[in-house]
Amino acid sequence: MAALSWSADSVHPAKMTTYENVLVPIPLPPESDTLRRAVAAYLARFKGQSRVHTESDLRAFLTWCRGHGLDPLTAQRPHIELYIRWMQETRRYKPSTVSRRVAVVAGFYRTSVIDAVLAQSPAEHVRRPNVPAESPTLGLTHLQFEAMLATARTSTNVNDFALVAMLGLLGLRIFEACGADISDLGEEHGHRVLRVTGKGGKVVLTPLPPAVARAIDRAVDARTSGPILRTGRGTRMDRHCATRRLHHLAEVGGVHVARMHPHMLRHTFVTTMLDAGVDLRDVQIAARHADPRTTMRYDRARKNLDRHPNYILAAYMASGT
Repeated sequence: MAALSWSADSVHPAKMTTYENVLVPIPLPPESDTLRRAVAAYLARFKGQSRVHTESDLRAFLTWCRGHGLDPLTAQRPHIELYIRWMQETRRYKPSTVSRRVAVVAGFYRTSVIDAVLAQSPAEHVRRPNVPAESPTLGLTHLQFEAMLATARTSTNVNDFALVAMLGLLGLRIFEACGADISDLGEEHGHRVLRVTGKGGKVVLTPLPPAVARAIDRAVDARTSGPILRTGRGTRMDRHCATRRLHHLAEVGGVHVARMHPHMLRHTFVTTMLDAGVDLRDVQIAARHADPRTTMRYDRARKNLDRHPNYILAAYMASGT
């Protein structure tokens, strides 16, 4: 039996062309056609990168079900609890990752109930793991970020400076930076702007500071079409290539962090603005966060470290009082 495919355009078995090498080929009962339709109906609610990420998280659950010979449409609450325990104890995923994947599973079952595929959702009373109020990513210090900028500016790879500038000075998400095309550059009311396609396909115009505009112009290098950020082979840069470039820049620039990744620069963008006294609402708009609590999470971890009792005690002892 061919592996399941749940692309929106592949509901019919004859069109199953993706993910054959991803899923374990354990036969499912005849309800699998219903499952394909249910999954396609759920994913149709999303678009853009939201759809891509939701599909990835749902695929992880369906792969787990297939590996255990379980039809997802007959799953019960204990099965979902076991899936959560597997992610926590076997895969060692972070609470935020587990919570996000459970939310996707719960959304799938909720949609299946709405579409009358199921009578009730097995995920309705599942307990999700607690997610820390602060972001686990601390971002770079000002000196570390300056070192990354300086190293990228002098790099022989013209894409490095544009990458660091777009992530750290514009606060773009990595998929937004990698997905930006030369055709997205323009001018509005005397400002150089970049048309950014964010989560859910939302499009916003982001003004380009002179330093960022110069970095992008250097990467574009008189080209008139194609992606702004490219690999050494001339293809579009993806998140994996971007992460490798950032690792290289951190090593060359002497920036020592536990794990350099693209989101660390976006985090630095947010905390730098908050340190500069920019109003939380303005930071939220610049970062394009739908909820201000998301913006606050970026800053809370750093403030908790700054206000740790160890520092307070040290300051008290140093005062000699």
